[in-house]
Amino acid sequence: MASEEIEIEIGVDGRVTVRTKGIKGEACKDYAQVVAQIIGRVESSTPTAELYETPAVVRRVVDIHHRH
Repeated sequence: MASEEIEIEIGVDGRVTVRTKGIKGEACKDYAQVVAQIIGRVESSTPTAELYETPAVVRRVVDIHHRH
């Protein structure tokens, strides 16, 4: 199975860039949404070709719990 990664880059200006690598299909959006919930906002989103590829495994459900 190919490696799945989430790359998070924080610039000196505070801008956060998130890239998913090796995550096929709609699952990449799920991971990106979790990161967006953590950082608080998304200024832009650019899908890659992997979004349109068929995942090799059953789609995962990503769930985030907020602590109060």
